[in-house]
Amino acid sequence: MKIKYLGTAAAEGWPALFCECEACRKARELGGRNVRTRSQAVIDDRLLVDFPPDTYLHVLKEGLHLGSVKTLLITHSHQDHFYPLDLLLRGNPYAHNPVAGILDLYGNDAVKLLYNRALAEENDGNNLTGIEQYHEVHAMDEFDTSDGYHITALAAAHKVNENCLLYRIEKEGKCLFYANDTGWYPEATWEKLKGRHIDLVSMDCTAGKGYCESYHMGIENNRQVKERLFQMGCANKQTKFVITHFSHNANLTHEELQQEADKYGFLVAYDGFELEI
Repeated sequence: MKIKYLGTAAAEGWPALFCECEACRKARELGGRNVRTRSQAVIDDRLLVDFPPDTYLHVLKEGLHLGSVKTLLITHSHQDHFYPLDLLLRGNPYAHNPVAGILDLYGNDAVKLLYNRALAEENDGNNLTGIEQYHEVHAMDEFDTSDGYHITALAAAHKVNENCLLYRIEKEGKCLFYANDTGWYPEATWEKLKGRHIDLVSMDCTAGKGYCESYHMGIENNRQVKERLFQMGCANKQTKFVITHFSHNANLTHEELQQEADKYGFLVAYDGFELEI
């Protein structure tokens, strides 16, 4: 199983759209791994996690072929994770002969509402008949995708009026836990994680080297997550821990983030970062 991080920033991007702070100024000057787009990842070039407004940029930068993507998992309805208008472009006359056939979208009820609203407002619903199919999922649901992944939806602690989701993704004996945006996981999520070895944990690190009380995490929270997963027997020395979803408010360059992460054995994701398990 292979994961590629297409975007690794929080909602504002980094450098942020309208920002002139020191962190954004540094990112503009340094470039490279310090420039981060909105959060998205792809598994094995076929399973996409989240669909931000930067998706088209990711297609151009990373050589992503969206026509080959069969499954799309959406974590929650915030606009930096779900921009449904671009999904309308998968039907005629905007796209021809997508290799994957039907695109299966999985997400919660809030995401479904935004998706249906986009279809209704743009009057393009008929173009997507037999092209896209939405599946509403709830925390603790388990399901199999058309391309052979076993998915477990887990509860996040992120938005008080929405059932935001994390995803455990399994295939051919490998297991990846994709866990942002979220604060400390609800106990029901910890319970569901029990009894399954995880090969890669992808963690929210919006707060940088600090500690975040709610909705997001920082490296100190990440350290506690790693510790508990080891205690539960879900992780061992072979498990890879990756931090992502960074905000300019953390005020750290990529190199500075990596220096902090090295203390705990974390890998720092950047746009285009690829890892195989």
